[in-house]
Amino acid sequence: QVQLVESGGGSVQAGGSLRLSCAASEYTFGTYSMAWFRQVPGKEREGVAHISSSLWTYYSDSVKGRFTISRDNAKKILYLQMSSLKPEDTAMYYCAAGNTVRAAFDQAAYKSWGQGTQVTVSS
Repeated sequence: QVQLVESGGGSVQAGGSLRLSCAASEYTFGTYSMAWFRQVPGKEREGVAHISSSLWTYYSDSVKGRFTISRDNAKKILYLQMSSLKPEDTAMYYCAAGNTVRAAFDQAAYKSWGQGTQVTVSS
């Protein structure tokens, strides 16, 4: 399994920006499909953004046009650039890795998960 460590979370005012990072331990990082998920207490975890090994990207409707997912395979880091943040973006954000992902936000296909990083957006 890939070890994943997220960073970059914090508190920001509405309209602000944050960049999350997810560092991977596996030297074959570039072969994995990667994604960001988020979860609010009491709610189900939801997919936010996905990037395949061939750099195809997919976003949830709620973040499309505001968030950008990218990866640096040489550094083994996944990024999530978040702009125009809204209070409803407040959540714990998790990165995940999988090598047999068929649907972008099929959580069962992601076998490795980070511990999460908290994002809080105030109005």
